[in-house]
Amino acid sequence: MVAPSPERRHIYPRVVRFGDIDSQGHVNNVRFLDYLEDARFGMLSIDPYNEGHEPFGGLVVTRHEIDYRRPLGFRAAPVRVETWVTEIRPVRFTLQYEIRDDEDLYVTAKSVLAAYDAERAAPRRLTESELAYLKRYAV
Repeated sequence: MVAPSPERRHIYPRVVRFGDIDSQGHVNNVRFLDYLEDARFGMLSIDPYNEGHEPFGGLVVTRHEIDYRRPLGFRAAPVRVETWVTEIRPVRFTLQYEIRDDEDLYVTAKSVLAAYDAERAAPRRLTESELAYLKRYAV
């Protein structure tokens, strides 16, 4: 799969915290799930990085896949979590991620998310505004 151009990616700067580092001196593999969650929240809710769009309704993650490419050690500069959409369906969509800096690619990952109605405890269809927002980042 060809990655989209930078203007079709949501960019989330993520600081590497000392608490993310394990006894081997690099970010613990489990912590990368936190990095993906932070980027996903930044992309799909209101925060300074997503240009003020309305937040999504309820979403649940139904699947994660992570490929670890190289160790990421403690550093002062944040890494970039770049996120884009690879599939949009009526109820679910797929996000692709890269955790990187200008020189190195540390992680590639994929998450499948489903729209969810918490009051009914059931899946729901994505709204027209949610679909329109996702299409901005779609490959």
